[in-house]
Amino acid sequence: MSISRNDIQTAQEKFAALIKSEDVRIEKMKQSQRPIDFSTTDKIIIGILPGDGIGPIIMEQALRVLCELVGDEIASGKIELKQIEGMTIENRAAKLQSLPPEVLEEVKKCDVLVKGPMVTPRAGDGLPNLVSANSLLRRELELFAAVRPIKIPEKHIDWTFFRENIEGEYIWGNKGIQVNEDLAVDFKVQTRQGSERIARAAFEFARKNGKHNVTAVSKANIVKLADGNFIETVHRIGETEYPEIEVQERLVDAMCAKMLDPEFSKGIEVIVLPNLYGDIVTDVAAELSGGLGTACSSNIGNRYALFEAIHGTAPYLMSHGRGTYANPSSLIRAIGQMLIHIGYADRNAILEQAMDICTVTERRVVLTTEVKDASTAQFTDYLIETIQKIRG
Repeated sequence: MSISRNDIQTAQEKFAALIKSEDVRIEKMKQSQRPIDFSTTDKIIIGILPGDGIGPIIMEQALRVLCELVGDEIASGKIELKQIEGMTIENRAAKLQSLPPEVLEEVKKCDVLVKGPMVTPRAGDGLPNLVSANSLLRRELELFAAVRPIKIPEKHIDWTFFRENIEGEYIWGNKGIQVNEDLAVDFKVQTRQGSERIARAAFEFARKNGKHNVTAVSKANIVKLADGNFIETVHRIGETEYPEIEVQERLVDAMCAKMLDPEFSKGIEVIVLPNLYGDIVTDVAAELSGGLGTACSSNIGNRYALFEAIHGTAPYLMSHGRGTYANPSSLIRAIGQMLIHIGYADRNAILEQAMDICTVTERRVVLTTEVKDASTAQFTDYLIETIQKIRG
């Protein structure tokens, strides 16, 4: 079928409306907002979003660990835990809303959020074709930086990824144009402001943590404008504002294929990536470091922050009656990253020490998601017992 003049005109009108819609977002990014100083706040409100599938199961155990680490602060009212209802896939599907307005209102009453995995419907699964709730939360709360630490000690890897969290292919992911039955067009969005703030976040982390290198990952050899502008921005911010930090580049396909090659990864410490590449590369890195079940993600903005497991809802475990044998490590580590963010890095240090004992050095309780081994609660019992021993 040939593309008619009417098809072209309709597509042009839709594209023009999309471009115009970005005006408000760009202007909002230009208005800088200072991050919250939690050391000066009377109360820190932590919103709890359990999620779907294994989410509520692992959240229950993660909150046990949180209460063990900051129980005194919770008892005194310095920290408040706020359970937020309404984000189950059943409720979202019934309302045909990925992020119901009443839920967003409750979310915005919090300072930080801890979130379990949530279902994003896909074609053929019998659910409404809703957009990702994760993506909407990031946009609504301006959580522009997804920060993921990855450590593989035997490979001498200690990397921190800074993934741009809002733009790229995801921001208009449900707004592509079906020109006619033969042609569909999706979009990739890059703004100067969006690239500058993720670049600064990466460089600022590098400076504060004694790192000497920021590596930008892209496909700028092919995607000339969006990726090219991203790379140019990283170099400009680095050279003008952080001259003591070296800037390297890697192509995304090579990064996925060769990240464990010591020659290829030589000197890499902090990595900054556009949204889609960041999603893919950090999942690959997490799998190589021990699996998605063990890694976490921090989603940081100037006003809000959200901490989450990076794995999915584990429908196989749930359908086979093994949900209560799921590994809670990813969400527990997310709790630790949240504690760092709100000013309790010392508690995360205890947690990390306990996790190393429980999962690497001692490993007295083994959790494999098989019913013959430890349950989610039994592993958490072991972890809490270890934390108590460390604290004396």
